[in-house]
Amino acid sequence: MELKTYFADHPAVAVALSGGVDSACLLWAAKTYARTVRAYCVQSAFQPEFEIEDAKVVAEKLGVPLTVLTADVLADPAVVSNPADRCYFCKKNIFSLLFRAAFADGLTLVVDGTNASDDAGDRPGMRALREMGVQSPLRLCGLTKQDVRKLARKADLPVWDKPSYACLATRIPTGTPIAVKDLKRVERAERELFRLGFSDFRVRLYPRDGGCVQIPSAQRARAEELEPVLREMIGHWLNPVTFDFTARG
Repeated sequence: MELKTYFADHPAVAVALSGGVDSACLLWAAKTYARTVRAYCVQSAFQPEFEIEDAKVVAEKLGVPLTVLTADVLADPAVVSNPADRCYFCKKNIFSLLFRAAFADGLTLVVDGTNASDDAGDRPGMRALREMGVQSPLRLCGLTKQDVRKLARKADLPVWDKPSYACLATRIPTGTPIAVKDLKRVERAERELFRLGFSDFRVRLYPRDGGCVQIPSAQRARAEELEPVLREMIGHWLNPVTFDFTARG
């Protein structure tokens, strides 16, 4: 099935827009082929500000109405306790809010940007989406991450080459309760890495105040050259800090 066919069969949709390339490409397709489309972005303690700004830029470029919602995910003890299936509870919170907003706008179908490269398995977050009736047109149409990037580039979307970015909660070890101060530490440390031109990295927290900066091996030379600077900058939020250059990228 092609996206054009999907949206011919589903002409009125609410698009969950995260600010990444997948949901941006989905929004472009919905705008191109559907009759009625609105975008919804959910802001929470787990999203850095640049994700929200990217979502706004994409929606504005495509001329699609965007509703920015605020979810207090840390009000849910099941999320704060950070179990292995934390993502299940978080998605339930976020998409319940999104569904309510979409229904108020007269839209009953919510779609997200999961693509055919995403391993469905029994991932807690994807299980929550299935239970709630969220559809994933990119996945249904067999579009892989590579296909999505090609389509996004052809559509001249500003995030076509944006690296994948997992939510800030994934930086905290499973079983360690999630606190706002720790999420802020990660966000600020990663902001400095972005500012220095690094990409596809992750800042992982250790118990107490330490952490590890995971940088793709392809960027190792630059990271080692700047290591004293990185230690000084990131040391404000992670102490001690270690570096791991084995990540792919």
